[in-house]
Amino acid sequence: MTHKPLLLASSSPYRKQLLERLGLPFDCASPDIDETAMQGETGEVLATRLAETKARALKERFPGHWIIGSDQVACMPDGSVLSKPGNHEQAKGQLRQSSGQRVLFLTGLALLDSDSGKVERLCEPYSVLFRPLTDQEIDTYLHREQPYDCAGSFKMEGLGITLFDALEGRDPNSLVGLPLIALNDMLRRWGRNPLLESRPDTTRY
Repeated sequence: MTHKPLLLASSSPYRKQLLERLGLPFDCASPDIDETAMQGETGEVLATRLAETKARALKERFPGHWIIGSDQVACMPDGSVLSKPGNHEQAKGQLRQSSGQRVLFLTGLALLDSDSGKVERLCEPYSVLFRPLTDQEIDTYLHREQPYDCAGSFKMEGLGITLFDALEGRDPNSLVGLPLIALNDMLRRWGRNPLLESRPDTTRY
Protein backbone atom coordinates (compact mmCIF):
# COMPACT_ATOMS: atom_id res chain seq x y z
CA MET A 1 0.00 0.00 0.00
CA THR A 2 1.27 3.47 -0.90
CA HIS A 3 2.17 5.62 2.06
CA LYS A 4 -0.10 8.60 2.58
CA PRO A 5 0.25 11.66 4.84
CA LEU A 6 -0.94 11.15 8.40
CA LEU A 7 -3.64 13.31 9.95
CA LEU A 8 -4.51 13.30 13.65
CA ALA A 9 -8.24 13.97 14.03
CA SER A 10 -7.90 15.83 17.29
CA SER A 11 -7.27 19.24 18.82
CA SER A 12 -5.97 17.60 22.02
CA PRO A 13 -2.45 18.74 22.95
CA TYR A 14 -2.01 15.46 24.84
CA ARG A 15 -2.65 13.29 21.78
CA LYS A 16 -0.48 15.57 19.67
CA GLN A 17 2.43 15.14 22.09
CA LEU A 18 1.95 11.38 22.14
CA LEU A 19 1.91 11.01 18.36
CA GLU A 20 5.12 13.03 18.14
CA ARG A 21 6.85 10.13 19.89
CA LEU A 22 6.53 7.95 16.77
CA GLY A 23 8.70 10.43 14.88
CA LEU A 24 6.52 10.51 11.75
CA PRO A 25 5.32 13.73 10.10
CA PHE A 26 1.64 14.48 10.67
CA ASP A 27 -0.92 17.24 10.56
CA CYS A 28 -3.76 17.91 12.99
CA ALA A 29 -7.36 18.95 12.46
CA SER A 30 -10.26 19.17 14.86
CA PRO A 31 -13.31 17.05 14.03
CA ASP A 32 -16.73 18.44 14.91
CA ILE A 33 -18.86 15.53 16.09
CA ASP A 34 -21.63 14.78 18.54
CA GLU A 35 -20.08 12.74 21.37
CA THR A 36 -23.40 11.85 23.02
CA ALA A 37 -23.68 8.17 23.93
CA MET A 38 -26.48 6.20 22.31
CA GLN A 39 -29.05 4.48 24.49
CA GLY A 40 -27.70 1.21 25.84
CA GLU A 41 -24.25 1.78 24.34
CA THR A 42 -21.41 0.18 26.29
CA GLY A 43 -18.23 2.07 27.06
CA GLU A 44 -16.22 -0.09 24.63
CA VAL A 45 -18.67 0.45 21.78
CA LEU A 46 -18.90 4.18 22.53
CA ALA A 47 -15.13 4.75 22.59
CA THR A 48 -14.59 2.80 19.37
CA ARG A 49 -17.52 4.45 17.57
CA LEU A 50 -16.37 7.96 18.52
CA ALA A 51 -12.79 7.25 17.42
CA GLU A 52 -13.98 6.14 13.99
CA THR A 53 -16.54 8.96 13.76
CA LYS A 54 -13.79 11.53 14.40
CA ALA A 55 -11.69 10.08 11.59
CA ARG A 56 -14.64 9.92 9.17
CA ALA A 57 -15.63 13.51 9.99
CA LEU A 58 -12.45 14.70 8.23
CA LYS A 59 -12.58 12.26 5.32
CA GLU A 60 -13.92 14.74 2.74
CA ARG A 61 -11.69 17.61 3.84
CA PHE A 62 -8.51 15.53 3.69
CA PRO A 63 -8.46 13.20 0.68
CA GLY A 64 -5.30 11.20 0.22
CA HIS A 65 -4.65 10.85 3.96
CA TRP A 66 -4.50 8.19 6.60
CA ILE A 67 -6.58 9.65 9.41
CA ILE A 68 -6.08 8.70 13.06
CA GLY A 69 -9.06 9.03 15.38
CA SER A 70 -9.10 8.35 19.10
CA ASP A 71 -11.53 8.82 21.98
CA GLN A 72 -11.65 7.75 25.61
CA VAL A 73 -14.34 6.95 28.13
CA ALA A 74 -14.04 5.93 31.76
CA CYS A 75 -16.28 3.20 33.19
CA MET A 76 -17.12 2.71 36.85
CA PRO A 77 -17.51 -0.80 38.33
CA ASP A 78 -21.31 -0.53 37.89
CA GLY A 79 -20.86 0.16 34.17
CA SER A 80 -21.69 3.86 34.33
CA VAL A 81 -19.60 6.09 32.08
CA LEU A 82 -17.62 9.15 33.21
CA SER A 83 -17.38 11.81 30.52
CA LYS A 84 -15.17 14.91 30.44
CA PRO A 85 -16.21 16.91 33.52
CA GLY A 86 -16.05 20.39 32.02
CA ASN A 87 -15.88 22.23 35.36
CA HIS A 88 -14.63 21.99 38.93
CA GLU A 89 -17.80 20.71 40.57
CA GLN A 90 -18.32 17.94 38.03
CA ALA A 91 -14.66 16.93 38.34
CA LYS A 92 -14.92 16.89 42.12
CA GLY A 93 -17.94 14.62 41.88
CA GLN A 94 -16.10 12.27 39.54
CA LEU A 95 -13.06 11.96 41.80
CA ARG A 96 -15.27 11.41 44.84
CA GLN A 97 -17.03 8.64 42.91
CA SER A 98 -13.69 7.13 41.83
CA SER A 99 -12.07 7.30 45.29
CA GLY A 100 -11.11 3.79 46.41
CA GLN A 101 -12.56 2.29 43.21
CA ARG A 102 -11.12 0.47 40.21
CA VAL A 103 -12.02 2.45 37.09
CA LEU A 104 -11.67 1.03 33.58
CA PHE A 105 -10.48 3.47 30.94
CA LEU A 106 -11.38 2.47 27.39
CA THR A 107 -9.56 4.21 24.55
CA GLY A 108 -10.92 3.76 21.05
CA LEU A 109 -8.52 3.96 18.11
CA ALA A 110 -9.27 4.09 14.38
CA LEU A 111 -7.02 4.35 11.33
CA LEU A 112 -8.89 5.37 8.18
CA ASP A 113 -7.78 5.64 4.55
CA SER A 114 -9.77 8.65 3.40
CA ASP A 115 -9.70 7.53 -0.26
CA SER A 116 -10.59 3.84 -0.09
CA GLY A 117 -12.59 3.97 3.14
CA LYS A 118 -10.49 1.14 4.57
CA VAL A 119 -10.54 1.34 8.35
CA GLU A 120 -8.97 -0.55 11.23
CA ARG A 121 -10.29 -0.02 14.75
CA LEU A 122 -9.89 -1.33 18.28
CA CYS A 123 -10.51 -0.48 21.92
CA GLU A 124 -7.57 -0.48 24.35
CA PRO A 125 -8.48 -1.11 28.03
CA TYR A 126 -6.50 0.27 30.96
CA SER A 127 -7.43 -0.26 34.60
CA VAL A 128 -6.80 2.34 37.31
CA LEU A 129 -7.14 1.69 41.05
CA PHE A 130 -7.74 5.00 42.81
CA ARG A 131 -6.54 5.25 46.38
CA PRO A 132 -9.02 6.62 48.95
CA LEU A 133 -9.05 10.41 48.49
CA THR A 134 -10.03 13.13 50.95
CA ASP A 135 -12.03 16.17 49.84
CA GLN A 136 -9.01 18.34 50.61
CA GLU A 137 -6.80 16.22 48.34
CA ILE A 138 -9.39 16.32 45.56
CA ASP A 139 -9.84 20.09 45.76
CA THR A 140 -6.10 20.74 45.93
CA TYR A 141 -5.43 18.49 42.96
CA LEU A 142 -8.19 20.01 40.82
CA HIS A 143 -7.11 23.57 41.53
CA ARG A 144 -3.51 22.74 40.62
CA GLU A 145 -4.05 20.84 37.35
CA GLN A 146 -7.61 21.76 36.31
CA PRO A 147 -8.14 18.53 34.31
CA TYR A 148 -11.62 19.55 33.21
CA ASP A 149 -11.11 18.39 29.61
CA CYS A 150 -9.98 14.91 30.67
CA ALA A 151 -12.21 11.85 31.06
CA GLY A 152 -11.99 10.77 34.70
CA SER A 153 -10.82 14.23 35.88
CA PHE A 154 -7.07 13.69 36.06
CA LYS A 155 -3.85 14.01 34.06
CA MET A 156 -1.87 10.83 34.47
CA GLU A 157 1.23 12.44 32.95
CA GLY A 158 1.17 15.11 35.68
CA LEU A 159 0.24 15.23 39.36
CA GLY A 160 -2.62 12.84 38.68
CA ILE A 161 -0.21 9.97 39.33
CA THR A 162 -0.54 10.77 43.06
CA LEU A 163 -4.23 9.74 42.98
CA PHE A 164 -3.58 6.06 42.30
CA ASP A 165 -2.71 2.86 44.10
CA ALA A 166 -2.12 0.81 40.95
CA LEU A 167 -2.21 0.93 37.16
CA GLU A 168 -2.78 -2.14 34.99
CA GLY A 169 -2.72 -2.39 31.21
CA ARG A 170 -0.69 -2.97 28.07
CA ASP A 171 0.02 0.63 27.15
CA PRO A 172 0.09 3.57 29.61
CA ASN A 173 -0.09 5.96 26.65
CA SER A 174 -3.70 4.88 26.18
CA LEU A 175 -4.51 6.38 29.56
CA VAL A 176 -3.25 9.75 28.32
CA GLY A 177 -5.39 9.42 25.19
CA LEU A 178 -3.64 7.59 22.32
CA PRO A 179 -2.64 3.89 22.35
CA LEU A 180 0.75 4.08 20.66
CA ILE A 181 1.51 0.35 20.78
CA ALA A 182 -1.74 -0.44 18.97
CA LEU A 183 -1.24 2.43 16.52
CA ASN A 184 2.28 1.26 15.74
CA ASP A 185 0.89 -2.23 15.05
CA MET A 186 -1.75 -0.78 12.70
CA LEU A 187 0.77 1.33 10.79
CA ARG A 188 3.11 -1.63 10.34
CA ARG A 189 0.25 -3.75 9.01
CA TRP A 190 -0.45 -0.95 6.53
CA GLY A 191 3.18 -0.97 5.39
CA ARG A 192 4.71 1.78 7.54
CA ASN A 193 7.28 1.11 10.23
CA PRO A 194 7.81 4.17 12.46
CA LEU A 195 11.02 2.69 13.82
CA LEU A 196 12.58 2.55 10.36
CA GLU A 197 11.08 5.78 9.01
CA SER A 198 11.06 8.18 11.92
CA ARG A 199 13.15 11.32 11.89
CA PRO A 200 13.53 14.01 14.57
CA ASP A 201 11.50 17.25 14.36
CA THR A 202 9.03 15.93 11.79
CA THR A 203 5.77 17.16 13.30
CA ARG A 204 3.91 19.81 11.33
CA TYR A 205 1.36 22.20 12.83
